[in-house]
Amino acid sequence: MSPFLQELAEPVAAARGVRLLLWRDDLVHPELPGNKARKLKYNLVAAQQQGHNTLLTFGGAYSNHIAAVAAAGRLYGLRTIGLIRGEETLPLNPTLAKAQADGMVLHYLDRSTYRRRHEPSFIAELLARFGPAYVLLEGGTNALALPGCAELVTELRQDVAFDILAVAVGTGGTLAGLLTGLAGQQQALGVPALKNGGFLREEVNALTRQASGQVFDNYTLALDYHFGGYAKVPAGLLDFIRQFRERHGVLLDPIYTGKLLFGVLDLIEQGYFSRGSTVVAIHTGGQQAWAGWEARFSVRSTQ
Repeated sequence: MSPFLQELAEPVAAARGVRLLLWRDDLVHPELPGNKARKLKYNLVAAQQQGHNTLLTFGGAYSNHIAAVAAAGRLYGLRTIGLIRGEETLPLNPTLAKAQADGMVLHYLDRSTYRRRHEPSFIAELLARFGPAYVLLEGGTNALALPGCAELVTELRQDVAFDILAVAVGTGGTLAGLLTGLAGQQQALGVPALKNGGFLREEVNALTRQASGQVFDNYTLALDYHFGGYAKVPAGLLDFIRQFRERHGVLLDPIYTGKLLFGVLDLIEQGYFSRGSTVVAIHTGGQQAWAGWEARFSVRSTQ
């Protein structure tokens, strides 16, 4: 079995006859971990094919995407510009300090300006200001992000026959990519990290239609595990993350993967998954932000 695939011995899964595994995508690329590397893979190819030597992107102060783009720039010899939501706060938090150390030039946008990040006219203003660049949307989600995520399914299929893949959902790009790689009766379960995430079905469908010409119906969104909304981190979620780490030696993050595993275990307890099924939850990374959250949440990030 792949070193990136881990059995999760959970009593609730054993009681319900469900085999539960964790795919450690956070360990596949030590310098560029998790789903962000997969989403960037073919975007980086496109940037180089189009003759760009600069990446321009957007994100929050603790963004996994910002961290990943900065690291990719260092690894592949590309300039990177990060447009950060909110005002500059010094000293920089560990996420932004690392991005800057990786060579990313940081600029800050107030929240009203940041909301314009999808407007073509605003993008044109930015390119006029900063010069030619390959523009990556917040989170790195676009049609080119999907084939990199679909490759995860191929890798996983070499190790285990599974019935359901479960993944946290932010922008929908990773889930959409996984759907394009599934075959036969295989299903996907998405656990949105934000409140009122039902709209994500339209986002996912639009992405798969753009990338593959298809809309898939073999997936479900579990909307009840947002813990109050995006970046809301109540004590109950932190307790779950601590306990999960004690049981399995795996650090989850409180924005995405903590909610994912909490939701998967709750659904197993409810009998959502058929007895005899194999469920693979995907650890998409995100631990880099713990360095900035330690003091606030009192959870040590040491691996």
